Amino acid sequence: MKIIIINGPNLNLLGKREPEIYGHQNFEDYFNFLKEKFPVVELEYYQSNVEGELINKLQNVGFSYNGIILNAAAYTHTSIGIGDAVKAITTPVIEVHISNTFAREEFRHQSYISSSAKGVILGFGLKSYELALQSFLL
Repeated sequence: MKIIIINGPNLNLLGKREPEIYGHQNFEDYFNFLKEKFPVVELEYYQSNVEGELINKLQNVGFSYNGIILNAAAYTHTSIGIGDAVKAITTPVIEVHISNTFAREEFRHQSYISSSAKGVILGFGLKSYELALQSFLL
């Protein structure tokens, strides 16, 4: 099984950025934990702060992978282009958020991805990624 985690803007700062919301662990360490916990999965990771690069990655992997775990971060609430890319591909996408976006600012309640996603997991910290990964193994 081949699954990729795609993270959007500012998630490269996990462990440093607003630790009261996002925690103290950086994503690279967490990704290594996931690879050790799920050795039967060929797991990849991609992060970009650039909207078009995220769209390109979705298009590149969206017809050949078994699953995509997507945290588009702030682009979730603003990018029709990323939403359209998720709609255009055949690989199932789980939308993930570290924080509970519904407990935050009103603009974070809108997602341009959810309607085309297989599912949405939010509010469980980094464990949200693990839950998304488990959903592909069911």
